[in-house]
Amino acid sequence: MTHQAHTDSVFQSSPESLDPADWQAFREQGHRMLDDMVDFLAGLREQPVWQPMPAEVRGAFGEPLPRAPGDLHDAYQDFRQLVQPYGVGNVHPRFMGWVQGGGNPVGMLAEMLAAGLNANLGGRDHAPIEVERQVIRWSAEMLGFPATASGVLVTGTSLANLIAVLVARTRALGLEVRRDGLDGRALVAYTSTEAHNCVSRAMDMAGFGTAALRLIPCDANHRMDLSLLAERLAQDRAAGLQPFLVVGSAGTVDTGAVDDLRGLATLCRAESLWFHVDAAFGALAMLSPAQRPLLDGLGEADSVAFDFHKWAQVPYDAGCIMVRDGDLHAASFATQPAYLRREARGLAAGHPWPADFGPDLSRGFRALKVWMTLKVYGADKLGEVVSRACTLAQRLLERVRAESALEALAPVALNVVCFRFIEADGDLDSLNADIVADLQESGVAVPSTTLINGQRAIRIALVNHRTREEDIHILIDAILAAGRRRVAQA
Repeated sequence: MTHQAHTDSVFQSSPESLDPADWQAFREQGHRMLDDMVDFLAGLREQPVWQPMPAEVRGAFGEPLPRAPGDLHDAYQDFRQLVQPYGVGNVHPRFMGWVQGGGNPVGMLAEMLAAGLNANLGGRDHAPIEVERQVIRWSAEMLGFPATASGVLVTGTSLANLIAVLVARTRALGLEVRRDGLDGRALVAYTSTEAHNCVSRAMDMAGFGTAALRLIPCDANHRMDLSLLAERLAQDRAAGLQPFLVVGSAGTVDTGAVDDLRGLATLCRAESLWFHVDAAFGALAMLSPAQRPLLDGLGEADSVAFDFHKWAQVPYDAGCIMVRDGDLHAASFATQPAYLRREARGLAAGHPWPADFGPDLSRGFRALKVWMTLKVYGADKLGEVVSRACTLAQRLLERVRAESALEALAPVALNVVCFRFIEADGDLDSLNADIVADLQESGVAVPSTTLINGQRAIRIALVNHRTREEDIHILIDAILAAGRRRVAQA
Protein backbone atom coordinates (compact mmCIF):
# COMPACT_ATOMS: atom_id res chain seq x y z
CA MET A 1 0.00 0.00 0.00
CA THR A 2 1.41 3.39 -0.96
CA HIS A 3 0.34 6.52 0.86
CA GLN A 4 0.26 10.04 -0.48
CA ALA A 5 3.11 12.35 0.35
CA HIS A 6 2.82 14.06 3.71
CA THR A 7 1.32 17.52 3.53
CA ASP A 8 0.10 18.01 7.13
CA SER A 9 1.52 20.82 9.24
CA VAL A 10 3.86 20.20 12.15
CA PHE A 11 2.15 18.17 14.88
CA GLN A 12 0.54 20.52 17.37
CA SER A 13 -0.51 19.47 20.83
CA SER A 14 -3.27 21.09 22.81
CA PRO A 15 -2.10 24.02 25.01
CA GLU A 16 -3.61 22.25 28.04
CA SER A 17 -2.25 18.70 27.45
CA LEU A 18 -0.22 16.38 25.23
CA ASP A 19 -3.31 15.43 23.22
CA PRO A 20 -3.34 16.58 19.58
CA ALA A 21 -4.95 19.88 18.73
CA ASP A 22 -6.30 18.22 15.58
CA TRP A 23 -7.65 14.75 16.38
CA GLN A 24 -8.61 14.07 12.76
CA ALA A 25 -5.07 14.66 11.46
CA PHE A 26 -3.76 12.44 14.25
CA ARG A 27 -6.31 9.74 13.33
CA GLU A 28 -5.17 9.79 9.70
CA GLN A 29 -1.51 9.45 10.69
CA GLY A 30 -2.38 6.59 13.03
CA HIS A 31 -4.21 4.77 10.25
CA ARG A 32 -1.17 5.17 7.99
CA MET A 33 1.02 3.62 10.69
CA LEU A 34 -1.33 0.67 11.16
CA ASP A 35 -1.64 0.08 7.42
CA ASP A 36 2.14 0.16 7.01
CA MET A 37 2.67 -2.34 9.82
CA VAL A 38 0.08 -4.69 8.35
CA ASP A 39 1.90 -4.44 5.01
CA PHE A 40 5.17 -5.17 6.81
CA LEU A 41 3.81 -8.35 8.40
CA ALA A 42 2.12 -9.48 5.20
CA GLY A 43 5.34 -9.11 3.23
CA LEU A 44 7.81 -10.67 5.67
CA ARG A 45 8.94 -13.43 3.30
CA GLU A 46 10.23 -10.87 0.82
CA GLN A 47 12.35 -9.15 3.48
CA PRO A 48 15.76 -10.15 4.87
CA VAL A 49 15.52 -11.90 8.22
CA TRP A 50 18.17 -9.57 9.66
CA GLN A 51 20.62 -7.09 8.26
CA PRO A 52 23.54 -5.25 9.86
CA MET A 53 22.94 -1.64 10.78
CA PRO A 54 25.05 0.72 8.63
CA ALA A 55 27.32 3.14 10.46
CA GLU A 56 25.34 6.15 9.27
CA VAL A 57 22.14 4.67 10.65
CA ARG A 58 23.73 3.90 13.99
CA GLY A 59 25.19 7.40 14.05
CA ALA A 60 21.72 8.91 13.63
CA PHE A 61 20.94 7.85 17.19
CA GLY A 62 23.54 10.25 18.50
CA GLU A 63 21.37 13.35 18.21
CA PRO A 64 20.91 15.35 21.44
CA LEU A 65 17.76 15.48 23.54
CA PRO A 66 14.94 17.12 21.53
CA ARG A 67 13.85 20.35 23.18
CA ALA A 68 11.36 21.85 20.76
CA PRO A 69 8.17 20.22 19.44
CA GLY A 70 8.63 18.01 16.40
CA ASP A 71 6.54 16.53 13.63
CA LEU A 72 4.82 13.17 14.22
CA HIS A 73 5.14 12.36 10.52
CA ASP A 74 8.90 12.99 10.62
CA ALA A 75 9.35 10.90 13.75
CA TYR A 76 7.46 8.08 12.07
CA GLN A 77 9.64 8.33 8.97
CA ASP A 78 12.69 8.03 11.22
CA PHE A 79 11.17 4.85 12.64
CA ARG A 80 10.63 3.43 9.17
CA GLN A 81 14.13 4.28 7.98
CA LEU A 82 16.23 3.81 11.12
CA VAL A 83 14.41 1.22 13.22
CA GLN A 84 12.04 -1.04 11.31
CA PRO A 85 14.60 -2.42 8.79
CA TYR A 86 17.11 -3.30 11.52
CA GLY A 87 15.08 -5.25 14.05
CA VAL A 88 16.19 -8.58 15.49
CA GLY A 89 14.06 -10.39 12.89
CA ASN A 90 12.16 -12.83 15.09
CA VAL A 91 8.90 -12.06 13.27
CA HIS A 92 10.40 -13.63 10.12
CA PRO A 93 9.70 -17.33 9.36
CA ARG A 94 13.43 -18.07 8.96
CA PHE A 95 14.47 -16.62 12.30
CA MET A 96 15.59 -19.90 13.87
CA GLY A 97 18.56 -19.04 16.05
CA TRP A 98 16.95 -18.44 19.41
CA VAL A 99 13.72 -19.45 21.12
CA GLN A 100 11.72 -16.33 20.34
CA GLY A 101 8.12 -16.23 19.20
CA GLY A 102 7.02 -14.47 16.05
CA GLY A 103 4.24 -12.40 17.58
CA ASN A 104 0.80 -12.27 16.00
CA PRO A 105 -1.39 -9.57 14.40
CA VAL A 106 -4.12 -9.81 17.06
CA GLY A 107 -1.54 -9.27 19.79
CA MET A 108 -0.24 -6.24 17.93
CA LEU A 109 -3.70 -4.67 17.99
CA ALA A 110 -4.11 -5.60 21.64
CA GLU A 111 -0.93 -3.68 22.43
CA MET A 112 -2.49 -0.60 20.87
CA LEU A 113 -5.67 -1.02 22.92
CA ALA A 114 -3.70 -1.56 26.11
CA ALA A 115 -1.63 1.55 25.46
CA GLY A 116 -4.81 3.54 24.94
CA LEU A 117 -6.17 2.50 28.34
CA ASN A 118 -2.75 2.98 29.95
CA ALA A 119 -3.84 0.93 32.95
CA ASN A 120 -1.49 0.27 35.88
CA LEU A 121 -2.01 -3.35 36.90
CA GLY A 122 -0.17 -3.16 40.19
CA GLY A 123 -3.50 -3.23 41.98
CA ARG A 124 -6.86 -1.68 42.78
CA ASP A 125 -10.29 -2.71 41.52
CA HIS A 126 -10.62 -2.41 37.74
CA ALA A 127 -11.38 -4.61 34.75
CA PRO A 128 -7.83 -5.00 33.38
CA ILE A 129 -6.87 -6.86 36.55
CA GLU A 130 -9.79 -9.23 36.00
CA VAL A 131 -8.37 -9.90 32.53
CA GLU A 132 -5.04 -10.89 34.09
CA ARG A 133 -6.76 -13.03 36.71
CA GLN A 134 -8.57 -14.89 33.97
CA VAL A 135 -5.28 -15.46 32.13
CA ILE A 136 -3.82 -16.86 35.35
CA ARG A 137 -6.80 -19.22 35.77
CA TRP A 138 -6.36 -20.36 32.16
CA SER A 139 -2.66 -20.92 32.84
CA ALA A 140 -3.47 -23.09 35.85
CA GLU A 141 -5.86 -25.12 33.70
CA MET A 142 -3.20 -25.57 31.01
CA LEU A 143 -0.56 -26.72 33.49
CA GLY A 144 -2.83 -29.01 35.49
CA PHE A 145 -2.55 -26.81 38.60
CA PRO A 146 -5.39 -26.48 41.12
CA ALA A 147 -7.83 -23.59 40.80
CA THR A 148 -6.39 -22.15 44.03
CA ALA A 149 -2.97 -21.66 42.44
CA SER A 150 -1.68 -18.11 42.14
CA GLY A 151 0.25 -16.40 39.41
CA VAL A 152 1.31 -13.12 37.93
CA LEU A 153 2.47 -11.94 34.53
CA VAL A 154 6.03 -10.63 34.38
CA THR A 155 8.56 -9.59 31.76
CA GLY A 156 9.77 -13.14 31.16
CA THR A 157 10.96 -16.40 32.63
CA SER A 158 14.15 -14.84 34.01
CA LEU A 159 12.08 -12.79 36.46
CA ALA A 160 9.61 -15.64 36.94
CA ASN A 161 12.45 -17.95 38.01
CA LEU A 162 13.67 -15.33 40.50
CA ILE A 163 10.19 -15.13 42.00
CA ALA A 164 10.10 -18.92 42.35
CA VAL A 165 13.46 -18.94 44.14
CA LEU A 166 12.20 -16.31 46.58
CA VAL A 167 8.98 -18.22 47.31
CA ALA A 168 11.03 -21.40 47.87
CA ARG A 169 13.25 -19.40 50.23
CA THR A 170 10.20 -18.33 52.24
CA ARG A 171 8.99 -21.91 52.42
CA ALA A 172 12.39 -23.08 53.68
CA LEU A 173 13.08 -20.33 56.23
CA GLY A 174 9.68 -18.91 57.12
CA LEU A 175 8.37 -15.37 56.86
CA GLU A 176 11.20 -14.13 59.08
CA VAL A 177 13.55 -14.37 56.11
CA ARG A 178 11.94 -11.23 54.70
CA ARG A 179 13.14 -9.33 57.76
CA ASP A 180 16.33 -11.14 58.75
CA GLY A 181 17.66 -12.39 55.42
CA LEU A 182 19.58 -15.65 55.20
CA ASP A 183 21.32 -14.92 58.51
CA GLY A 184 24.20 -17.21 57.65
CA ARG A 185 22.08 -20.27 56.91
CA ALA A 186 23.62 -22.45 54.20
CA LEU A 187 20.80 -23.27 51.79
CA VAL A 188 21.61 -25.04 48.52
CA ALA A 189 19.63 -25.62 45.32
CA TYR A 190 19.97 -28.01 42.39
CA THR A 191 19.50 -27.91 38.65
CA SER A 192 21.11 -29.53 35.62
CA THR A 193 24.19 -28.50 33.70
CA GLU A 194 21.81 -27.82 30.79
CA ALA A 195 19.63 -25.34 32.71
CA HIS A 196 19.30 -21.76 31.51
CA ASN A 197 21.77 -19.30 33.01
CA CYS A 198 18.89 -17.28 34.48
CA VAL A 199 18.55 -19.95 37.20
CA SER A 200 22.07 -19.19 38.37
CA ARG A 201 21.37 -15.46 38.11
CA ALA A 202 18.24 -15.91 40.23
CA MET A 203 20.32 -17.56 42.97
CA ASP A 204 22.73 -14.63 42.76
CA MET A 205 20.03 -11.96 42.95
CA ALA A 206 18.19 -13.76 45.76
CA GLY A 207 21.31 -13.52 47.91
CA PHE A 208 22.34 -17.17 47.95
CA GLY A 209 25.27 -16.79 45.58
CA THR A 210 25.89 -18.92 42.53
CA ALA A 211 28.07 -21.33 44.53
CA ALA A 212 24.90 -22.45 46.33
CA LEU A 213 23.53 -23.83 43.06
CA ARG A 214 24.60 -27.41 42.35
CA LEU A 215 24.82 -28.25 38.65
CA ILE A 216 23.92 -31.91 38.18
CA PRO A 217 25.28 -33.70 35.09
CA CYS A 218 22.91 -34.98 32.43
CA ASP A 219 22.38 -38.31 30.71
CA ALA A 220 22.83 -39.03 27.00
CA ASN A 221 19.47 -37.37 26.30
CA HIS A 222 20.58 -34.16 28.04
CA ARG A 223 18.23 -34.73 31.00
CA MET A 224 19.23 -34.25 34.62
CA ASP A 225 20.62 -37.51 36.06
CA LEU A 226 18.32 -38.28 39.00
CA SER A 227 20.71 -40.78 40.59
CA LEU A 228 23.49 -38.17 40.66
CA LEU A 229 21.02 -35.65 42.06
CA ALA A 230 20.12 -38.01 44.90
CA GLU A 231 23.81 -38.61 45.64
CA ARG A 232 24.56 -34.88 45.81
CA LEU A 233 21.58 -34.27 48.09
CA ALA A 234 22.87 -36.90 50.50
CA GLN A 235 26.39 -35.44 50.40
CA ASP A 236 25.16 -31.92 51.14
CA ARG A 237 22.94 -33.03 54.00
CA ALA A 238 25.84 -34.97 55.49
CA ALA A 239 27.95 -31.82 55.25
CA GLY A 240 25.39 -29.90 57.32
CA LEU A 241 23.90 -27.95 54.42
CA GLN A 242 20.16 -27.42 53.86
CA PRO A 243 18.84 -28.39 50.41
CA PHE A 244 15.68 -26.44 49.66
CA LEU A 245 15.04 -26.27 45.90
CA VAL A 246 15.29 -28.35 42.73
CA VAL A 247 14.81 -26.66 39.33
CA GLY A 248 13.84 -28.92 36.46
CA SER A 249 13.80 -27.91 32.81
CA ALA A 250 10.99 -28.41 30.32
CA GLY A 251 12.75 -27.49 27.09
CA THR A 252 16.42 -26.72 27.71
CA VAL A 253 17.99 -23.80 25.90
CA ASP A 254 20.68 -25.81 24.08
CA THR A 255 18.84 -28.91 22.91
CA GLY A 256 15.17 -28.58 23.94
CA ALA A 257 15.47 -31.54 26.31
CA VAL A 258 12.83 -32.17 28.98
CA ASP A 259 13.91 -33.48 32.36
CA ASP A 260 12.15 -36.45 33.97
CA LEU A 261 9.58 -34.22 35.63
CA ARG A 262 7.63 -37.07 37.17
CA GLY A 263 10.80 -38.50 38.69
CA LEU A 264 11.86 -35.09 39.98
CA ALA A 265 8.44 -34.50 41.53
CA THR A 266 8.62 -37.83 43.36
CA LEU A 267 12.13 -37.18 44.62
CA CYS A 268 11.27 -33.65 45.79
CA ARG A 269 8.26 -34.86 47.75
CA ALA A 270 10.36 -37.55 49.42
CA GLU A 271 13.10 -35.03 50.26
CA SER A 272 10.71 -32.19 51.23
CA LEU A 273 12.16 -29.89 48.57
CA TRP A 274 10.50 -27.17 46.53
CA PHE A 275 10.11 -28.40 42.95
CA HIS A 276 10.24 -25.62 40.40
CA VAL A 277 10.20 -26.05 36.62
CA ASP A 278 11.73 -23.63 34.13
CA ALA A 279 9.35 -24.29 31.24
CA ALA A 280 10.07 -21.07 29.37
CA PHE A 281 8.83 -22.41 26.06
CA GLY A 282 8.07 -26.05 26.88
CA ALA A 283 5.00 -25.30 28.99
CA LEU A 284 2.99 -24.53 25.87
CA ALA A 285 3.58 -28.12 24.73
CA MET A 286 0.84 -28.96 27.24
CA LEU A 287 -1.58 -27.68 24.56
CA SER A 288 -0.40 -30.27 22.01
CA PRO A 289 -1.71 -33.83 22.50
CA ALA A 290 1.34 -35.19 20.69
CA GLN A 291 3.87 -33.43 22.94
CA ARG A 292 1.98 -33.33 26.24
CA PRO A 293 3.22 -36.78 27.41
CA LEU A 294 6.80 -35.46 27.34
CA LEU A 295 5.82 -33.05 30.14
CA ASP A 296 4.33 -35.71 32.42
CA GLY A 297 4.75 -34.48 35.98
CA LEU A 298 4.69 -30.76 35.18
CA GLY A 299 1.37 -30.40 36.98
CA GLU A 300 3.01 -31.79 40.16
CA ALA A 301 5.49 -28.91 40.41
CA ASP A 302 5.30 -26.37 43.22
CA SER A 303 5.91 -23.58 40.72
CA VAL A 304 6.33 -23.19 36.96
CA ALA A 305 7.85 -20.33 34.99
CA PHE A 306 7.04 -19.87 31.31
CA ASP A 307 6.65 -17.32 28.54
CA PHE A 308 3.59 -16.56 26.43
CA HIS A 309 5.90 -14.65 24.08
CA LYS A 310 7.58 -17.83 22.88
CA TRP A 311 5.43 -20.71 21.58
CA ALA A 312 2.15 -18.90 22.28
CA GLN A 313 3.33 -16.17 19.86
CA VAL A 314 2.19 -13.29 22.06
CA PRO A 315 4.16 -10.08 21.33
CA TYR A 316 6.99 -9.33 23.74
CA ASP A 317 6.95 -9.26 26.66
CA ALA A 318 4.67 -11.70 28.45
CA GLY A 319 6.18 -14.09 30.98
CA CYS A 320 4.32 -15.88 33.76
CA ILE A 321 5.02 -17.47 37.14
CA MET A 322 2.51 -19.95 38.56
CA VAL A 323 2.66 -21.13 42.18
CA ARG A 324 0.65 -24.04 43.57
CA ASP A 325 0.42 -22.55 47.07
CA GLY A 326 -1.14 -19.14 46.52
CA ASP A 327 -1.02 -18.18 50.19
CA LEU A 328 2.71 -18.81 50.42
CA HIS A 329 3.23 -16.92 47.17
CA ALA A 330 1.49 -13.84 48.53
CA ALA A 331 3.24 -14.14 51.89
CA SER A 332 6.57 -13.94 50.08
CA PHE A 333 5.89 -10.51 48.56
CA ALA A 334 2.82 -8.71 49.93
CA THR A 335 3.24 -5.44 51.82
CA GLN A 336 0.65 -2.82 52.72
CA PRO A 337 2.04 0.63 53.45
CA ALA A 338 -0.54 3.26 54.32
CA TYR A 339 -0.60 4.71 50.82
CA LEU A 340 -1.43 1.26 49.42
CA ARG A 341 -4.06 0.36 52.00
CA ARG A 342 -6.59 -2.17 50.70
CA GLU A 343 -10.21 -1.21 51.27
CA ALA A 344 -13.45 -3.17 51.29
CA ARG A 345 -15.03 -0.86 48.73
CA GLY A 346 -14.08 1.78 46.20
CA LEU A 347 -11.15 1.79 43.80
CA ALA A 348 -8.73 0.58 46.51
CA ALA A 349 -10.66 -2.70 46.88
CA GLY A 350 -10.00 -5.89 44.93
CA HIS A 351 -7.56 -7.59 47.32
CA PRO A 352 -5.24 -9.39 46.64
CA TRP A 353 -3.51 -7.17 44.14
CA PRO A 354 -1.05 -8.44 41.50
CA ALA A 355 1.68 -6.50 43.32
CA ASP A 356 1.27 -9.01 46.15
CA PHE A 357 2.77 -11.77 43.97
CA GLY A 358 5.95 -10.19 42.68
CA PRO A 359 8.31 -7.22 42.94
CA ASP A 360 6.53 -4.84 40.55
CA LEU A 361 4.03 -2.23 41.66
CA SER A 362 3.95 -0.37 38.36
CA ARG A 363 2.83 -2.96 35.82
CA GLY A 364 1.57 -2.59 32.26
CA PHE A 365 -1.51 -4.24 30.78
CA ARG A 366 0.44 -7.09 29.14
CA ALA A 367 -2.42 -9.43 30.03
CA LEU A 368 -4.62 -8.00 27.26
CA LYS A 369 -2.46 -9.32 24.40
CA VAL A 370 -2.37 -12.76 26.05
CA TRP A 371 -6.12 -12.71 26.67
CA MET A 372 -6.97 -11.63 23.12
CA THR A 373 -4.53 -14.11 21.57
CA LEU A 374 -6.17 -16.96 23.46
CA LYS A 375 -9.71 -15.74 22.78
CA VAL A 376 -9.16 -15.23 19.04
CA TYR A 377 -6.93 -18.21 18.15
CA GLY A 378 -7.88 -20.65 20.91
CA ALA A 379 -5.68 -23.03 22.85
CA ASP A 380 -6.07 -25.84 20.32
CA LYS A 381 -4.71 -23.66 17.51
CA LEU A 382 -1.69 -22.74 19.63
CA GLY A 383 -1.21 -26.43 20.34
CA GLU A 384 -1.11 -27.03 16.60
CA VAL A 385 1.65 -24.43 16.29
CA VAL A 386 3.67 -26.39 18.85
CA SER A 387 3.01 -29.69 17.12
CA ARG A 388 3.94 -28.31 13.71
CA ALA A 389 7.23 -26.90 15.04
CA CYS A 390 8.14 -30.27 16.50
CA THR A 391 7.26 -32.01 13.23
CA LEU A 392 9.45 -29.54 11.33
CA ALA A 393 12.29 -30.26 13.75
CA GLN A 394 12.08 -33.96 12.87
CA ARG A 395 12.03 -33.08 9.16
CA LEU A 396 15.12 -30.97 9.67
CA LEU A 397 16.86 -33.81 11.53
CA GLU A 398 16.04 -36.16 8.64
CA ARG A 399 17.55 -33.69 6.16
CA VAL A 400 20.68 -33.32 8.31
CA ARG A 401 21.13 -37.08 8.48
CA ALA A 402 20.67 -37.35 4.72
CA GLU A 403 23.52 -34.91 4.02
CA SER A 404 27.03 -36.39 4.32
CA ALA A 405 28.41 -32.90 4.88
CA LEU A 406 26.37 -32.51 8.08
CA GLU A 407 26.46 -34.28 11.44
CA ALA A 408 23.71 -34.32 14.07
CA LEU A 409 25.05 -33.60 17.56
CA ALA A 410 22.09 -34.16 19.88
CA PRO A 411 18.74 -35.95 20.08
CA VAL A 412 15.66 -33.90 19.18
CA ALA A 413 13.06 -33.95 21.95
CA LEU A 414 10.92 -31.00 20.93
CA ASN A 415 11.87 -28.27 18.47
CA VAL A 416 15.63 -27.67 18.77
CA VAL A 417 18.07 -29.27 16.31
CA CYS A 418 21.85 -29.12 16.80
CA PHE A 419 24.27 -30.18 14.08
CA ARG A 420 27.47 -29.07 12.32
CA PHE A 421 29.11 -28.88 8.92
CA ILE A 422 31.91 -31.46 8.71
CA GLU A 423 32.93 -31.52 5.04
CA ALA A 424 36.26 -29.90 5.84
CA ASP A 425 39.62 -30.38 7.50
CA GLY A 426 40.94 -28.24 10.30
CA ASP A 427 39.07 -26.13 12.85
CA LEU A 428 35.43 -27.15 12.55
CA ASP A 429 34.38 -24.93 15.44
CA SER A 430 35.54 -21.75 13.72
CA LEU A 431 34.15 -22.92 10.39
CA ASN A 432 30.67 -23.50 11.80
CA ALA A 433 30.71 -20.16 13.63
CA ASP A 434 31.59 -18.46 10.35
CA ILE A 435 28.83 -20.30 8.48
CA VAL A 436 26.27 -19.04 11.01
CA ALA A 437 27.52 -15.46 10.77
CA ASP A 438 27.51 -15.68 6.97
CA LEU A 439 23.87 -16.75 6.95
CA GLN A 440 22.86 -14.05 9.39
CA GLU A 441 24.54 -11.32 7.35
CA SER A 442 23.06 -12.65 4.11
CA GLY A 443 19.54 -12.13 5.44
CA VAL A 444 18.48 -15.59 4.21
CA ALA A 445 18.13 -17.16 7.65
CA VAL A 446 19.19 -16.68 11.25
CA PRO A 447 20.62 -19.75 12.99
CA SER A 448 22.78 -19.52 16.13
CA THR A 449 25.57 -21.54 17.72
CA THR A 450 26.07 -23.38 20.99
CA LEU A 451 28.39 -26.01 22.43
CA ILE A 452 27.33 -29.65 22.50
CA ASN A 453 29.80 -31.92 24.29
CA GLY A 454 32.48 -29.34 23.65
CA GLN A 455 31.79 -29.07 19.93
CA ARG A 456 30.51 -25.94 18.21
CA ALA A 457 27.04 -26.65 16.89
CA ILE A 458 24.72 -24.87 14.53
CA ARG A 459 21.57 -24.52 16.62
CA ILE A 460 18.12 -24.28 15.05
CA ALA A 461 15.14 -23.47 17.28
CA LEU A 462 11.81 -23.77 15.46
CA VAL A 463 9.31 -21.53 17.23
CA ASN A 464 7.80 -19.13 14.70
CA HIS A 465 4.24 -19.96 13.60
CA ARG A 466 5.08 -18.72 10.09
CA THR A 467 7.84 -21.27 9.43
CA ARG A 468 7.12 -23.88 6.75
CA GLU A 469 8.93 -26.96 5.51
CA GLU A 470 10.25 -25.00 2.54
CA ASP A 471 12.10 -22.76 5.01
CA ILE A 472 13.89 -25.82 6.40
CA HIS A 473 15.26 -26.67 2.97
CA ILE A 474 16.20 -23.05 2.23
CA LEU A 475 18.14 -23.06 5.50
CA ILE A 476 20.02 -26.31 4.83
CA ASP A 477 20.80 -25.37 1.24
CA ALA A 478 22.23 -22.06 2.44
CA ILE A 479 24.33 -23.75 5.14
CA LEU A 480 25.76 -26.23 2.66
CA ALA A 481 26.54 -23.47 0.16
CA ALA A 482 28.17 -21.27 2.80
CA GLY A 483 30.22 -24.15 4.18
CA ARG A 484 31.50 -25.25 0.80
CA ARG A 485 32.25 -21.70 -0.24
CA ARG A 486 34.40 -21.19 2.85
CA VAL A 487 36.19 -24.51 2.32
CA ALA A 488 36.92 -23.58 -1.30
CA GLN A 489 38.33 -20.21 -0.21
CA ALA A 490 40.57 -21.71 2.48
